[in-house]
Amino acid sequence: MAERRSTNLLIRTWNAVWHPTPGSLRLLALLGVIGNVLIVVSGGAVRVTDSGLGCPDWPRCTGDSLVPTQNPEHHVLNMSIEFGNRLITFVVLGIGVLVFVAALRLRPRRRSLVRWALAQPMSVVAQAVIGGIVVLTELHPVSVSLHFLVSPALLVFCVALWVRAGEGDAPPRPLAGPWTRRLAAALLVSCAAVLVAGTVVTGTGPHAGDAESRRYGFNITDVARIHGELAWLTIALTVVAIVVLHRTGAPAAARRRSYELAGLIVVQGAIGYTQYFLGVPAGLVLLHMLGAVLMWIAAFRLFFALRDRGPVPAAEPAAAPAHAAGAPQPV
Repeated sequence: MAERRSTNLLIRTWNAVWHPTPGSLRLLALLGVIGNVLIVVSGGAVRVTDSGLGCPDWPRCTGDSLVPTQNPEHHVLNMSIEFGNRLITFVVLGIGVLVFVAALRLRPRRRSLVRWALAQPMSVVAQAVIGGIVVLTELHPVSVSLHFLVSPALLVFCVALWVRAGEGDAPPRPLAGPWTRRLAAALLVSCAAVLVAGTVVTGTGPHAGDAESRRYGFNITDVARIHGELAWLTIALTVVAIVVLHRTGAPAAARRRSYELAGLIVVQGAIGYTQYFLGVPAGLVLLHMLGAVLMWIAAFRLFFALRDRGPVPAAEPAAAPAHAAGAPQPV
């Protein structure tokens, strides 16, 4: 008789990490993707509420406390927003550690997944260190830009693990011609350029994290125009990709990924132009940052959809169930 799956969340989490299946590892990888998207949005909330120096010290919030306390120079709301962003970093780090342990415990062990999983906690640590530099340099625009750009870089590892956990380890078999694959790679470069230009726009405009923080010395109209032109280039490349994928009979999954990317870019462009003409309201800035990372994820999913790595390796027999010795018991 088959053993019933436990309804206890603690036991199910233990099983997903200590006795993982390809499916549970992929779910953990997806949580890593979601966590890193949330940290981008929470970082945006820090910027638009001028809370970048809400916790003026690092790693403590203030000189003598790890958590926000009464401080005459900093409003409690700003301190709480900045501290909340720091807490999300620890949550993402925890997810990264769980993902790495699950990748190590997966049977058969897949070395490529272990490498992708290890990159996640290591990158979060790097993100935390750069966050400390941001605070200690009092929100210098270069450090703030780098702090944001680490998140899309970390998402590369997260998305790669999410995709790779759902496929095999056979040598990549191209599902499209060389020109189409180069077009998908060009889309990634274009999206990366849009993200970099977006950080320059933010570092030049009104939402750089604190009313008194330094800004880039560029003209906001000029940098916004460059950012917009790169966005239009990305739209053009996406349209070409959709046409080419249809004309060459590419797999349905690749065509769906191209539609997703196109839809996100259209919405992102509409938000971008709206916020520009409305004077950059805070709420639209957050939506624009969310759209930026979703666009980045969609571009990578399209890139990965143009090759096949075979089926997921068959799982080895399961280890001892969660109620065995050493496993946490329901309370």
